[in-house]
Amino acid sequence: MSSTKPIGVFDSGLGGLTIVNAIQKALSQEKIIYFGDTAHLPYGDKSKKTIKKYSYKIAKFLVKKRCKLIVIACNSASATAYNYLKKKFPNVIVLDVISPLILHLKKDAFLNSSIGVIGTSATINSGVYQRKISKTNRKVKCLATPLLVPLIEENIKRNLSQPIIDNYLKSKQLSTINHLVLGCTHYPLIKNQIKKYYNKKVSIIDAPSIMSSHVKKVLKKKKIENKSKIKPRHSFFVSDLTSNFENSTEKFLKNKINLIEYKL
Repeated sequence: MSSTKPIGVFDSGLGGLTIVNAIQKALSQEKIIYFGDTAHLPYGDKSKKTIKKYSYKIAKFLVKKRCKLIVIACNSASATAYNYLKKKFPNVIVLDVISPLILHLKKDAFLNSSIGVIGTSATINSGVYQRKISKTNRKVKCLATPLLVPLIEENIKRNLSQPIIDNYLKSKQLSTINHLVLGCTHYPLIKNQIKKYYNKKVSIIDAPSIMSSHVKKVLKKKKIENKSKIKPRHSFFVSDLTSNFENSTEKFLKNKINLIEYKL
């Protein structure tokens, strides 16, 4: 496999850009092709069958773009479609966003801890975090926070209403936790507001830096790191092109980009 081939990253909308941003910083020589399924966001309220269908179509698109590795930058799709995509595309490296987080939680720093997880209904109802964290002998408490993704998508240029966030976080389900996992790649966009609620009493764990480190390790292990000195030109695709998403993407990445619409 050619090391100069791109890395594919996909999500239902803006959230996956938190992963893109981290990969750009950690692996500046790697070309990225991003796909945001804006026509069907959020995935969190979709059925397993529907999430698998959309994920398959996007992965097929990224394979056609000759991606050497595909990152499922969506917890809902990772929880539901990861194993499915690995079977459908056996010759492509497919990474989910959940497994690296679980590995991170195995560190000694999390021994004898109570870990909270917030995510979409699809992610929490899948039970994937509950099963995997429990295997590490850590206590886990999970809470579905279905309103957050659509609100984040609509309010990318400004903070969400703090009471909306606080109303979820004060749930009894999250009482007595020591650490909180942001089980959705959209949630790092409101990380500061979540930190404000906990006031340093709970540590916040999110995916971007953990995922970018994992991608770097996989590329090195497979010996497919791009060592070219040529600055890569990234590509950004969406299933429904809107001026709001385009403006939000440029604001988030702090760079002028060319968004291309591709209907699934």
